Amino acid sequence: MVGVSDGPGPEPAPAADGETAAQPLLSLALVSMMHAVHAHSGAVYLLRPDEPVLQMAVHAGMPRAFAAPWERLGLSAPLPVADAVRERRLVWVGGEEEMARCYPRIAVVLPYPFALAALPVATERRVYGAVFVTWPGGHPPELTDAERDHLWADCERLALRLERSVSWHRTPGPEEDAQASSVAGAATVAETLGSVEAARLVSRLPYGLMSLDLHGRIGFVNPAAAGLLGRPSGELLGTPLWASVPWLNDPMYEDRYRAALISQQMASFVALRPPGDWLWFRLYPSTTGLSVRVSRAHSVTDTPHGARRAGPGPSRLMAISQVLSLAGALTEAVGVRDVVQLVWDEVAPAVGSQAMAMLGSEGGRLRVLGHRGYPDPHIVERFEGLPLAERTPGTQVLGTGVPAFFDSRAHLERLYPSRHETPDGFAAWAYLPLIASGRPVGTCVLAYAEPHVFPADERAVLTSLGGLIAQALERARLYDAKHSLAHGLQQALLPHSLAPLPGIEAAARYLPATHGMDIGGDFYDLVPARPLPAAVIGDVQGHNVTAAGLMGQIRTGVRAYTTVGQAPHEVIGSTNRLLIDLGTELFASCLYLRLDPAHGRAVMARAGHPPPLLRRPDGKVRVLDLAGGPLLGIDASAVYPTTEVSLAPGSVLVLYTDGLVESRGVDIEDALADLGALLADVGGRPLETLADEVIRHSAAARERADDVAVLLLRARDDG
Repeated sequence: MVGVSDGPGPEPAPAADGETAAQPLLSLALVSMMHAVHAHSGAVYLLRPDEPVLQMAVHAGMPRAFAAPWERLGLSAPLPVADAVRERRLVWVGGEEEMARCYPRIAVVLPYPFALAALPVATERRVYGAVFVTWPGGHPPELTDAERDHLWADCERLALRLERSVSWHRTPGPEEDAQASSVAGAATVAETLGSVEAARLVSRLPYGLMSLDLHGRIGFVNPAAAGLLGRPSGELLGTPLWASVPWLNDPMYEDRYRAALISQQMASFVALRPPGDWLWFRLYPSTTGLSVRVSRAHSVTDTPHGARRAGPGPSRLMAISQVLSLAGALTEAVGVRDVVQLVWDEVAPAVGSQAMAMLGSEGGRLRVLGHRGYPDPHIVERFEGLPLAERTPGTQVLGTGVPAFFDSRAHLERLYPSRHETPDGFAAWAYLPLIASGRPVGTCVLAYAEPHVFPADERAVLTSLGGLIAQALERARLYDAKHSLAHGLQQALLPHSLAPLPGIEAAARYLPATHGMDIGGDFYDLVPARPLPAAVIGDVQGHNVTAAGLMGQIRTGVRAYTTVGQAPHEVIGSTNRLLIDLGTELFASCLYLRLDPAHGRAVMARAGHPPPLLRRPDGKVRVLDLAGGPLLGIDASAVYPTTEVSLAPGSVLVLYTDGLVESRGVDIEDALADLGALLADVGGRPLETLADEVIRHSAAARERADDVAVLLLRARDDG
């Protein structure tokens, strides 16, 4: 049996036609793996050969509806099984807090205590798919070595079996979902007690008892429970509890049922049986189902206000979880390109679409905001620039706000005979209106490679997704417009090029933070003043237009005070008073240098800024311990002392903002020592190359949690 043997084990011989006899290969492997590590649910995904999509092939231990949002998922999706395949590693999530931190999209849909492991199913030559298994909330925070070894060995064996199946021209595909736990124990108990006497025993109890299977269907109900529910036992047996008892058809109650199954811990809720009776339901789960005790609630402290209605249980459960997952994904989108990519990565695989286009409007015409999946990009150009008055599916949906679904090419051509809408090579389409704040902002086109029937529940889900996409798109377009304005402002405020200084070679780099609007308050400048030039670097609080505007005012002030001949301490003092006079609530750090390369020296004044590094001509590096004063904008009477530093020809000064050296989990002293080692090693390279190396080497610069500015100055011997 897969997962318990020491090796792959003997394979069944090929049948006469060269194929193996049909077996539930994936189901057997999954159930065996789950038993070996005592997991209570899991699934096997197969990687589709024609697209970068993982398709769930078999599920075990829990209702498949719980995993509905992840039936199909793109390889680039930030989800455990996709990460396991992309990175060829075991992904472990030890509990609900770690799940919320690492995979918030799953935590939104399944906010329950459970642990999860995901692994690739792969040989050295090929990836076939992935597996995940889960444990209820009592699992230790780490996998044991035995569990880890079992999981890896079982996945490797499954990969070898799939490889053999493919070599025998048997393409593995979906199988019937497996039942992970044997019911032999329950059968033994029933035989021991006697089934008739057991039923009599339970029927005599004065409180209600029911048995639900994993899908919420009622397998047994005693007379007391039937009386409390107000339905005859015969009408309840074999039906989902939520469907047969209308006043229990509420997502909140279903959530308690899911919580009990996933966490394998007792759950309870209080429900109102109209007109005024409160009932208490306690759910006792196992891996085969739930036992439910029903009693009257004599003291209700947590009662729902009002009875909410919803549609049928299983299909509605899938719709709710799918929309929740994708809503969480769309909240992460920042710009329009992010929205387009997220719809392609998350929505298209989930609904089975093979191509998508995002359309907007501008000046009375359609505009293509982005597209994915079309074999020829020119196909999408037929949308670009179409007048909104022209009758096409895209313009009609955008104008009316009513979605359009075409299940075949003939269907589309029948409704739009004058339009050549079909040369894109696809066979079915969904046109979803993107409506935000009551107005249309665009149209999302989903294309399918094969004819596709859109049932009512799928249309409802797609239409709901259209509303979520619209909200994300409206935010993204607003962000892009603000970002374009802010980026233009910052480009205007920073120097386009560094002014040449006698005896000084210079190079600079600037990276805005990726959090916020990609615009910040870090700045640098060279001032070719007489008799001596100057250099400055600084950092204004914040990553927004206000910070950028204040940065421009400080830079202008420094230039003005330098030009009129103020000494370094006077320049910093005057800039400090300027900032206070402006009445801003923001502070700034600053490092100012008066350069004298002819005499091999520099005079520096510092206002709360990180200390520079100096690489001497012999390759030795040290952090300059400069005297300094407080941040600019705090104290109008602050004093900023100066320090003179030797600057021999060949020396390199490294000025930077804190975004270069401040990184999560890294001590700043260690970061400076690391930067010093880099300078000692490669500091003799051309300055532009050195600037790139400094940025590339910085872990903080890779994270981009803060703006990064670097200014390198090398003294030359021009004599």
